[in-house]
Formats: sequence, structure tokens, C-alpha cells
Amino acid sequence: MKVGLLVRVEAKPEYADEVEALLRGAQELAEQEEGTVTWFAFRESATVFGVFDTFEDEEGRQAHLTGRIAAALGEAARTKLGAPPVIAPVDLLGAKFS
Repeated sequence: MKVGLLVRVEAKPEYADEVEALLRGAQELAEQEEGTVTWFAFRESATVFGVFDTFEDEEGRQAHLTGRIAAALGEAARTKLGAPPVIAPVDLLGAKFS
């Protein structure tokens, strides 16, 4: 794992449960992506969610950004999100797994 993405998603209050369900369902899609090494979805508050995922290389990261999860978030952004997702590419400095 060398690169990753940190994504912040803010749902409109009335759509928070639907955004949560979308992210829970996206795990299956992430598992199908060959270039995605790890994928985590989380809830920060009642309406703020996030995703952190990692990739071996830029090719894997770009494939993810043009994949089905990104498309689903883009679709949700039209009606269910209070603002467009904030997507920050990151370079990994270290990792630990048990």
C-alpha cells in the first residue's frame, strides 16, 4: 500500500440513513475492486460520514475514482448530500494491521 484516499461525505439530515446504507452496501463493491487493498467506511456524526481506502499504486487509485462506488456517491451528491464529497488523495507513510 502506497497511496490512499480520505473522503468526507456530509448528508442532508433527512437522508443520513440512506447515505449510511449506501456506504454499508459499497463494501461489496470495494471487495470486487482488484486495485483496492483496504477500504473503510465510517460515521463521524449524525450527518458526516467518511471513507478511507488504500491502493498499491496510482493506477489502482484512479480505477477506484472512476468505479462504481464513486459513481454512486456522485449520484447521491445530487439530492442526498449537503455538499459535494471532499476527496483528498494521500500518500501512506506507514500502516499496522493485526
